[in-house]
Amino acid sequence: MSLLDTPLPASIQAQRSTRLAFLMAGFAGAAWAPIIPYVKLRCALTDAHLGLLLLCLGMGSIIAMPVSGALAGRVGCRWIIAISTLAVCCVLPVLASSGSVAVLAVALTIFGAGIGSIDCVINVQAILVERACQRTMMSGFHGLFSVGGLCGATGVSTLLGLGLSPAAACSVVSVLLLLGGIAVLPGLLNGRTGSAEGPPLAMPHGVVLAIGVMCFIVFLTEGAAIDWSAVFLATVRHVNVRYTGLGYVAFACTMTVGRLMGDHLVRRVPGRILVTAGSLLAATGMLLIATIPVWQLTLLGYALVGAGCANIVPVLYSTVGRQTLMPEHLAVSAVTTLGYAGILIGPAALGLIAQLASLPIALGTVGILLIAVALSGLLLPRALINGVDQD
Repeated sequence: MSLLDTPLPASIQAQRSTRLAFLMAGFAGAAWAPIIPYVKLRCALTDAHLGLLLLCLGMGSIIAMPVSGALAGRVGCRWIIAISTLAVCCVLPVLASSGSVAVLAVALTIFGAGIGSIDCVINVQAILVERACQRTMMSGFHGLFSVGGLCGATGVSTLLGLGLSPAAACSVVSVLLLLGGIAVLPGLLNGRTGSAEGPPLAMPHGVVLAIGVMCFIVFLTEGAAIDWSAVFLATVRHVNVRYTGLGYVAFACTMTVGRLMGDHLVRRVPGRILVTAGSLLAATGMLLIATIPVWQLTLLGYALVGAGCANIVPVLYSTVGRQTLMPEHLAVSAVTTLGYAGILIGPAALGLIAQLASLPIALGTVGILLIAVALSGLLLPRALINGVDQD
């Protein structure tokens, strides 16, 4: 197929490219994480300075998401993902090698913009493909994102463990992403989408705002597991530092398995039940973490949080694709931006609560917010969140 052509959304090629794009997005975002300690040491950064530097990544993502979502409605998904992938490939080696804080700040902003744009636009593509195929596919797509994240983090850590420099490891990642981008390009949708009418940018409102707030809380929960699980196990449960990573491992494994099984579940269980039951399961896990002073039960709690959160966001993204209040490209960018705000800003807010009260209270607050998500799932219009029976 020529790159001037666009595949049918229901075609096998479009489905394969969507799956590979989610895998690549997870891989690219997670590949940066093992490099952070090297950046901190190379530039002699304090924790506070590192935190300010990392804000550049979030700033780039938050700014780029609404813009990329609006552009997707007018030029399609293909070239936005292509340009964003190329930008990520170019700046990763810079992040791994530069000793200049100013250069790192610019590179991190570009990296965040690239990752944020890819994350936003692949969800637009996923909604169009899922709708055209008339069957649930969103959980499987997000499951591959989780698989990509695990592969990116463990792959780069393995390369570093084998003796490669951070720059060499990130160069390998860039080459793999470039090859993946070439493979994925022909199956990405091109040209205006059918819902491209409307303003170039729009504030979320109505059911879209409600879904965005729900995604904010779920992503905040994920951020709490990523950023605070090791600290909690070390400082509150007094686990040896060599094993504090097990909390995130328990969370990530159950989330990945849950998402890979998600399409099977969504075709048989109403979306309302998955959102409500998943939120309650995750809330139970978070409250277990916060209240029971046994580290083995803390690991169980993180496993419950991962399993519970696994399919909430995919179901909510499918719901965004069914609403008619806003064009889907604007709705997806709004929901994605709110979600990213949760995973970027949320952990910092939890740190403030922990400073004023305690870390268990901060995590318990997340559990209460998840109960609010469960109640909100019951209030969303039944036909909108459940969709139609696919089988």
